[in-house]
Amino acid sequence: MNYLFHNLLGAPYRGGNAVVTQNTQLISPVGNRVSVTDLNKHQTVTLPLFSSSNICRLAASPDGTFLLAVDENNRCLFINVPRRVVLHRMEFKGKVGALEFSPDGKFIAVGVGKLVEIWRSPGFSREVFAFERVRTFANSDDKVVSLEWSLDSDYLLVGSKDLAARLFSVRKLKGFLNKPFLFLGHRDSVVGCFFGVDKTTNKVNRAFTIARDGYIFSWAYVGKDIKSEDAPSEPPSPDTPERADEVMVENGLGTGTDLRKRKEYDGRGRDSEDEGEDDADEYLHRGKWVLLRKDGFNQGSAKVSACDYHQGLDMVVVGFSNGVFGLYQMPDFICIHRLSVSREKLTTAVFNERGNWLTFGCAKLGQLLVWEWRSESYILKQQGHYFDVNCVTYSPDSQFLATGADDNKVKVWNVTSGSCFITFTEHTNAVTALHFMADNHSLLSASLDGTVRAWDFKRYKNYKTYTTPKPRQFVSLTADPSGDVVCAGTLDSFEIFVWSKKTGQIKDVLSGHEAPVHGLMFSPLTQVLASSSWDNTVRLWDVFASKGTVETFQHNHDVLTVAFRPDGKQLASSTLDGQIHFWDTIDGVLMYTIEGRRDIAGGRRMTDRRSAANSSSGKCFTTLCYTADGGYILAAGSSRYICMYDISDQVLLRRFQVSHNLSLDGVLDFLNSKKMTEAGPMDLIDDDNSDEEGGIDKQTRGNLGYNLPGSMPNRGRPIIRTKSLSIAPTGRSFAAATTEGVLIYSIDESFIFDPTDLDIDVTPEVSLLMIWRFDGGSSVYWL
Repeated sequence: MNYLFHNLLGAPYRGGNAVVTQNTQLISPVGNRVSVTDLNKHQTVTLPLFSSSNICRLAASPDGTFLLAVDENNRCLFINVPRRVVLHRMEFKGKVGALEFSPDGKFIAVGVGKLVEIWRSPGFSREVFAFERVRTFANSDDKVVSLEWSLDSDYLLVGSKDLAARLFSVRKLKGFLNKPFLFLGHRDSVVGCFFGVDKTTNKVNRAFTIARDGYIFSWAYVGKDIKSEDAPSEPPSPDTPERADEVMVENGLGTGTDLRKRKEYDGRGRDSEDEGEDDADEYLHRGKWVLLRKDGFNQGSAKVSACDYHQGLDMVVVGFSNGVFGLYQMPDFICIHRLSVSREKLTTAVFNERGNWLTFGCAKLGQLLVWEWRSESYILKQQGHYFDVNCVTYSPDSQFLATGADDNKVKVWNVTSGSCFITFTEHTNAVTALHFMADNHSLLSASLDGTVRAWDFKRYKNYKTYTTPKPRQFVSLTADPSGDVVCAGTLDSFEIFVWSKKTGQIKDVLSGHEAPVHGLMFSPLTQVLASSSWDNTVRLWDVFASKGTVETFQHNHDVLTVAFRPDGKQLASSTLDGQIHFWDTIDGVLMYTIEGRRDIAGGRRMTDRRSAANSSSGKCFTTLCYTADGGYILAAGSSRYICMYDISDQVLLRRFQVSHNLSLDGVLDFLNSKKMTEAGPMDLIDDDNSDEEGGIDKQTRGNLGYNLPGSMPNRGRPIIRTKSLSIAPTGRSFAAATTEGVLIYSIDESFIFDPTDLDIDVTPEVSLLMIWRFDGGSSVYWL
């Protein structure tokens, strides 16, 4: 039973920037993991690696082989994407606001707070210190939020929150040429800065800077020769750093110490002017930059939240906080498209390499879409559940997976491709239970809105709705193996309603429970219905004979869920005290009892007054699932673990930790006492000055589906838990509905087949011919 992480469904995008590599590979952060989508095949795979917290910045190498991922705790992963492994790890000393590979792939530019650090990219060989810091620029007065490399990897354009953009030379130049150019005139932070290229000479001749208040500045480079190597031919303009520093000293606004602090330092901490300067190309420092025009996007109070520029097409795409995006032809600023794609703020907007596809993401709604602007059609359109997933179930052929959540939606996923192809939105309240019919194309869903609906996901329609004479809230659902009757348990009236699937008429109402009925399941081989309730009982019913209760199994605590073994001869039930009881359904006797409270214990929340070792009293299993052979059982609930037990020996075989994400609550066993203050934990104190911090929208951190009407508001982090388990009928995989989404664990390992030179000429006949000709090297190569 060597189940390994296979994929993550339910939340395609949660914040941070997305990148497109090799023109069709879309890479986006999903919590503390990275998801890769093949836009041609429409397949989505989540890499089997994770960071310590939510990933907020991504950067891909020019060839798409390597990926840099930085999380909220400033920890960086250097990932080999084809091999799906982490090569190196490091940690920056401040918040990372921007991250970019150089076009030649040799350097990495990182905006760490107010600093811009240039690192040498790790190579293919083993190194003791994989990352080497080459230079550090400390000229910005506020946080760096955008970066752009020139095509020759010699210059870097940097935008920051100090309302200015700066042009740096990566290689050291001589004299005053080592100082950066300033691009001034913005009234808000520079969220995007880009180089424009002369297509005849392939050199930089323009620059574009985009301010957060909705304006784009077009700059032109005017070159001129320099007569002296150490002094300019004319006095510096007011925008140059030399003149600005002189004015500060003349007006008494700066001292020699202040000027020394503004100097540039290399990675070893020494003054860069003391080192030997390189004879780098100085073409961008032989002239000056002139502001050509300033244009506004005319979006009212909406702010620019994402932008990108395509050098080949000379186009700019801009996303706004009101969900609108605009596509503009530069440098004339001609609006090609202006459309609304979401109701919330767009947190990423990026071109692909050819420039024909635009990728947009909305962190709050979990939307990720790819749009072709020429044909005005969608290439990809995915949206995860807005709130936590409540229930999950496999189809009989194990090819599809259905999920229901508190956002009133039912989604059907293709397990192979990892994409959602149907979304049903007819429910008006939270979806609490799902059940696939034996015909493999019908799905039942129960909701708190008082309805049970039958869906046909081949015709994409709701073909039957089951209701009650008086409104009831349904929390459990099942159907008999033949598909003749549908049963649902209620939350408020403690009854079980039985409908005829074909006519939709109520056949019977089963009464007897004295508390909410949270568990329902038919025996796979007989016509016996099992129900579990908070009244400490599990009842067996003969629905077709209308005999009422056949058997009652008493427990000492509230019964949370119930599950039949695949052969129908054994019944498992979990109680509030953390125990799992196994009953013989034929003789009606208790066979085994597993004490699982200590197994599921672990994880201390920020608001807990007790340690993780003493907090097991509130831990219990809320969902159970037998394996296909019936020899093992999976159990999960209000914990970070999924436990697998051997039933005959009552032994814990394995525990799966569903998440290592420190952005969730309940992951750590020991909390840092330094973060505890008189006002509570520091992580719960909202001290952000803006609506965005570290690339992750603040609206997605803290109340992911917990501030519902009638519920207690949760100002902290989302709590890690597992609400539902479902195992595939084949037994090769199982799905878990967790706080982070639907995790799929599989026995089948993902085989990575990455041939270097495979074409139609590579056939077994050609290989045999090479061997027959004694061309050993070629035959091995062809094979």
